[in-house]
Amino acid sequence: METPQEYYQRSGSMTALGAHAGEFSAMPRDIASLCEVIQGVLIHRDIAPFLYGLKLSEEDRDNGHIRPIAQMLTRIHVLDARPLTIAREPAHRLPTVCRHFSLMLCSILREQGVPARPRCGFGTYFTPGKFEDHWVCEYWNAADARWILVDAQLDAVQRKAFNPDFNPLDVPRDRFIIAGDAWQMCRCGRADASRFGLTHIHESGLWFIAGNVVRDLASLNRMEMLPWDVWGLMEMGDDALTPEKKALLDRVAALTLAGDNALADVRAIYESDDRLRVPPVVFNALRNAPEPIAS
Repeated sequence: METPQEYYQRSGSMTALGAHAGEFSAMPRDIASLCEVIQGVLIHRDIAPFLYGLKLSEEDRDNGHIRPIAQMLTRIHVLDARPLTIAREPAHRLPTVCRHFSLMLCSILREQGVPARPRCGFGTYFTPGKFEDHWVCEYWNAADARWILVDAQLDAVQRKAFNPDFNPLDVPRDRFIIAGDAWQMCRCGRADASRFGLTHIHESGLWFIAGNVVRDLASLNRMEMLPWDVWGLMEMGDDALTPEKKALLDRVAALTLAGDNALADVRAIYESDDRLRVPPVVFNALRNAPEPIAS
């Protein structure tokens, strides 16, 4: 039977490099250097105006809707044809969001034979008192025999602005809250669901956490979707979360936190329930339109 480490060494449709596979052969092999490479070619489209002084057009911002790494790499080279290891000025980086930083690190690590997976959840280090919608990358550190969370987005500019009290290359699990943990915290009354969401769009609540639980499950099944892709069990309000749906989400949340021994169950619940499994067409909530994921 395939081990979790073997499963997460292999790419899925979102992390497959395609024609770009050769580009990653020149990549460094330490996590800090890899994050610097990624930060030199990507920029967070929502942070760019405030911390980097960039005025992005809607066409620029639309790059955030790219799903597969292969398309991201193509677009990076349209903006700047030089090798990926050469850092671009902020204006020539690909505008994306946190999910893309995590996906790119995951893709590189998998190509290097290191088990990795993006995780969907909430960061505590952006807005005081809030749990902001966020993604990080989790990789298997063989020397320490443990999974480590890495925030590949936090470059020197953001570290100065947000002043995290931890090393972004080893994010504590009380600073980045995996979606399943956030769900359990709110279900048992240890946290207020209204504090979990995305402050700048004024959306939060248990329904928001539920969506991230489903996205995290999909990512654990090597389907790393956009933060605003909607399908199946996802709802846009707390009132739609029936007792039956909450019970299913209780089960999903527990499995996403259960560790390596739960991989078979993580795969089984995802594949057996079309409310959880990513369909060929998802609803892009920002574009307010259905989109085929393979486009």
